[in-house]
Amino acid sequence: MANKAGGTVKARREGPVAILTLSYPERRNALSLPLRAVLLPELQAAMADDTCRAVVITGKGGHFCSGGDISSFEGVTPMSGRLRMQNVHPIIRLMVRGEKPVIAAVEGHAAGAGLCLAAACDIVVASREAKFSCTFNKIGLFPDLGGAWTLPQRMGHGRAKMLIMSGRVLDAATAEAQGLVEQVVEPGEALAQALALAQDISRTAPLSNALVKSVLGRGPGTLEEVLAAEADAQGLLYGTEDFQEGRTAFMEKRSPTFRGR
Repeated sequence: MANKAGGTVKARREGPVAILTLSYPERRNALSLPLRAVLLPELQAAMADDTCRAVVITGKGGHFCSGGDISSFEGVTPMSGRLRMQNVHPIIRLMVRGEKPVIAAVEGHAAGAGLCLAAACDIVVASREAKFSCTFNKIGLFPDLGGAWTLPQRMGHGRAKMLIMSGRVLDAATAEAQGLVEQVVEPGEALAQALALAQDISRTAPLSNALVKSVLGRGPGTLEEVLAAEADAQGLLYGTEDFQEGRTAFMEKRSPTFRGR
C-alpha cells in the first residue's frame, strides 16, 4: 500500500504469512484516521485469502504504536467521537473473531490504543525493551479498540484495572508475567520471532485454528456452554479433509499437508 499523508499500512507476504506494518514513524505509528482506513481492508484481504494462514502486525521505525493520533482530536464532538469509535470497531472484531491467527510483533512503545491493538491479537511477541502503557485517563478518555474487554481477558480484572487506572508503564518482563505478552525476545528480534511462530502455526490445520478463535473469541462462558461449543466444533472437524489428512499422516509418520477443507 502506497504511503499516504498521515500514515498508512504496508502489506507484504512471507509465504503463507501476511505482514502488516503500521507506517507513521514520525508519530511512532499513531493510529491516525488515514492509517485506520487502510488497516481494515488489508486485514479483510488477509482474512479472505485462502493462501494466508496467519497475520503478523508490527510497526515501522522501532515502535509498535503510540496510540491515537491526538493531533486529530481537535473539534471532536460527542456524536462525531462516538462515530469515530464505531468506524474502528470492525478492525477489532475482525482481529478477535476472524479465522486467521493474528500475532503482534512489538518493539518500542505500545501505548494507549496501540496497547489495545496488541491486546486484541491472539499472541503478542515483544522485545525485551518494549514498553506497554494504557494512558487514556491522562487525557480524560476511556480505553478504546476493545481494551476494556481484551485486557481483563488477558490479565484478569485486578491487573487490568491497575494498568488502566494508574497509567503506569510496564516493561516486557512484567507484561509477560501478567499475561499481556506471550513471548519476550531480544531487541530487534520481535518481527523475526513472530514470523517464525506464524510459520509454525501455518503448518497446522487452519480449520482447527479458526474454530479455536471462534469459541475463545466469544469470551468466558460457563462450562456447559464451552462443552457444547466443543462438541459442535469437533463434530464439524471430523468431517473435514484436513482431519483425514492429519490422521493418515500421523499413521504414516509423515508431516501433514493441510488445505483448509
